[in-house]
Amino acid sequence: MDNAILAALRNRRSIRKYKPEQVSEEALCAILEAGTWAATAKNQQSPVMVVVQDAATIEEMRKLNAAVMGRPDADPFYGAPTIVVVLADGNNANWEKDGSLVMGNLMNAAEAVGVGSCWINRATEVFDAPQGKALLAKWGLPETLRGVGNCILGYPDEQPAPKPRKENYIVRV
Repeated sequence: MDNAILAALRNRRSIRKYKPEQVSEEALCAILEAGTWAATAKNQQSPVMVVVQDAATIEEMRKLNAAVMGRPDADPFYGAPTIVVVLADGNNANWEKDGSLVMGNLMNAAEAVGVGSCWINRATEVFDAPQGKALLAKWGLPETLRGVGNCILGYPDEQPAPKPRKENYIVRV
């Protein structure tokens, strides 16, 4: 059995090299809408997506993320022109799980519309720190939000080959 959804899931790769052109508004809106349809525990919809396309804000976030890595000169966002920060209400017991489902929907939708993506970690550390809390305040968001992940988006400037799937990935009982 095969269809477009299964093909997109099979073909999606983490992209770590991007063209400089910005993601089209039409593609971005489709990707973001897919994020809003992610399942959440008890349909509480605790996640929030913050779209960052401003170069100065991306640079500020790059520095914060790279500092957590211990590599201040690194570009953990690989030059992607768009970052979707997925946050979720830390008062919700399922905040991380709910946000992770949003991240998955974003990346799979990106593949479906020809946009590259990659999940970049360290959002939890960044947004739990005072500098991250300051960004939340600047964006008019409550400090109870916790970082789940950064979904970087852009047009791929590479085509990574698929890696083989591990043996015993599926166990039937």
